[in-house]
This record gives sequence, structure tokens and C-alpha cells, in this order.
Amino acid sequence: MPKRPLILITNDDSIVSPGIRTLIEVMKSIGDVVVVAPDSPQSAMGHAITINNTLHIDKVNLDPEIEHEYSCSGTPVDCVKMAVHEILKRKPDLCVSGINHGSNSSINVIYSGTMSAAVEAGIEGIPAIGFSHLDYSWQTDFSPVKRYVKKIALEVLKNGLPEGVVLNVNFPKSEKGEIKGMKVCRQAKAMWVEEFDKRKNPQGKEYYWLTGEFVNQDTGTDTDEYALENGFVSIVPVQFDLTAHHAIQTLNNWNF
Repeated sequence: MPKRPLILITNDDSIVSPGIRTLIEVMKSIGDVVVVAPDSPQSAMGHAITINNTLHIDKVNLDPEIEHEYSCSGTPVDCVKMAVHEILKRKPDLCVSGINHGSNSSINVIYSGTMSAAVEAGIEGIPAIGFSHLDYSWQTDFSPVKRYVKKIALEVLKNGLPEGVVLNVNFPKSEKGEIKGMKVCRQAKAMWVEEFDKRKNPQGKEYYWLTGEFVNQDTGTDTDEYALENGFVSIVPVQFDLTAHHAIQTLNNWNF
């Protein structure tokens, strides 16, 4: 029998979120699972790491079928670092992050703790996937996406990923639970038009809530936003080399 792959699972919604419990359920059918996830919600933490506070890891037993499951006091990226350098005895064959409650399509990828955990795994040379669902509800029905999660994970285990690339996978919200299929896409050109809601507390001290509206400026039919709007799973290959290669020649023509 072929050796079962070792799969690291993490997220940013906390170790008890329904999304990660769904991901654990699917991954158990594929390989040997190790879970290292935040002990509290860490959404929109991006690629933050803990350097000015101590980190704590606690072994938990939320699933009796999993021997190695840990909650971490740090960020999603901290979880991956701790798993690779302190918990695992060898590099995992795959890292999966999610399933996030809410979309991480388009520009959201740079704010996402879910995707930053996947990117950190990629930096460590581990094939990695971030999974997100276009539904913020804690009671989201994840059952329609399970077979797609398994299919994508098996394909990555079979084929690997190009060097320096991780996958950003988003699932559409469907009232009937119907998904039309999967599309490999590019990231849509979109942004948040933001403003701060300024208020005062009973003591007269000012405080702010960040609010905003998501604006898709991209009319292309090959984007993640288009796929999601039309009932498809979007799969975007994301690179963590941020060099703007197309701008190098322009800058070389400047008089530095």
C-alpha cells in the first residue's frame, strides 16, 4: 500500500470553527492529519507573526480520531511556523488552510490570514492550498464543497505545484447548494472603498469602526469574481515572489 500523505491543517477562524472541522473531516479520508490552528479568531491578520509576545501551544482533543491536534496563541503564520519547526518530525506533503468563513477572492488575498498561512507553507517548500467559502455565517452548510476540497487536494498531492506557487480556492455561495464546476482564474482587479465610522464612548473618547464597500472594477470573464458570481469554484495560482518583473526594465532606464 502507498504511504499515506502527511497533511498539516490550519486556518484563521480558530480551531473550533465549523470550516476547519469540515476540512479536517475531508483530509482524514486522504492522509494522516496534524492540526495546528489559532485558539481564537485571527481574521484579516495577513502575514503577521508574533515577535513581541510569547507563544503558547496546547494539545487538544476535539476529534478522538486525531492524535496530533494543537491550539496556538498566535497568528495563522505562527501556527505554520510552529508546526514545521517544533511539532512535526518531517515536512508535510500538503498544507491546507481554511475553510474560511467568507471570501478571500481578488484583493482580499493580501489581507487574509487563511491565505497567509498557505503562503507561509509555500515559503517552506510545502504544497499548499487556502480554501474559503463566500458565506460569512457560522452556520454555513459546507457539505456541497467537500468533494471539491478532496478533488483539489488529491490533484495537488498527485501533481505538486509550480515552485513559488500556492492555490487560492474560493467556493461560491449557492442558495440550493449547487456548484457548476471549477475554473482556474486570475485575480480580479477590485478594491475596498473604505471609510471610518467615527463615534464617541460614554466618556467622550473618540473611537472608530472600519467600514467599506467592495468594488469590482474588472469586467473580465476569466477572473475569480466572475467565476464565483456565476456559481463556479475559483482556483487562482498565487505567487509569493512580489517582484514586479515587468517594471525592472523601466526602472533601469531611470537616472539613479
